[in-house]
Amino acid sequence: MKHAARIAIAALICLAWVLPAQAQRRITPVNTAATATQSLNELKDDTAHINAQRRERSSSYVNDAGMVVWVDTITGDQWVDSMAPRAGIPKMQYPLLQSLSVGVDIWDAAMRLFGQDFGLVGFSAELNLHNRYIPVFEAGLGTASHRPSGMGYDYHSPVAPYFRIGANYNFLYNSNPSYMLVAGVRYGFSAFNWEVKDIDVESSYWDENAVAAIPSQKATAGWLELCFGLRVKLAGPVSAGWMLKYHSMMHCTKGPHGSPYYVPGYGSRSGALTGAFYVTYTLPFRHKSKDPAPDTDIEK
Repeated sequence: MKHAARIAIAALICLAWVLPAQAQRRITPVNTAATATQSLNELKDDTAHINAQRRERSSSYVNDAGMVVWVDTITGDQWVDSMAPRAGIPKMQYPLLQSLSVGVDIWDAAMRLFGQDFGLVGFSAELNLHNRYIPVFEAGLGTASHRPSGMGYDYHSPVAPYFRIGANYNFLYNSNPSYMLVAGVRYGFSAFNWEVKDIDVESSYWDENAVAAIPSQKATAGWLELCFGLRVKLAGPVSAGWMLKYHSMMHCTKGPHGSPYYVPGYGSRSGALTGAFYVTYTLPFRHKSKDPAPDTDIEK
């Protein structure tokens, strides 16, 4: 009996030592750097949570791409909430058919006062869409009578028409339509005649000068223009503006006697830069609603 009691006491002592150790191993978590900060990281690194905190101290606006841009009222920093849905792109402040403008280009007429020997006059018609996109059609007349300094010949091109078609983009599209800052592109075309007269030809055989001529030649030309300009209001519907143009010849007829010196609407083929000065009259499509007439009844 004593031996059995000793065995039972030893077994109880072993169980008392093994069971707590096993229980401790089952409930003790593994503490690492990642698990210790997991809950904190989930809070701090959550993009939606961070953006919500930043929005509380920020004001916002919608840019042209429809994105919500937030401005921190404390630091002035701007940021885009990538988690927020895109807002609708702001509507244009002006209607699709804003206005129709017709104008006259007096650049060549003015340049002739300063000695230019080519050009005549040009006209333009513009359709203003949302005060932003402006299709343009231009037409005009050009002529040239040119005698180069120190050269013995006269170049002449009779009056001929030219045409240009293209469009402008107004950078001030949500501002007053009476004031524009534009960039544009044009394709120009002209069909015309040219000739060279009174060519002095020296003859060593006869020891005298002869006079020759190049008869009238038919030619066509096409060119590309890049434009940049400004327009301001003068009074009422009348405005004025200048435009700087860079142009490049795309094709031009070359006959047996060479290429023409002058192309109507383009100018001298030796120049890459030119200009325009427009006086424009604008006809708006939309009309302001009239205020109701004041009550004219007078109590007697």
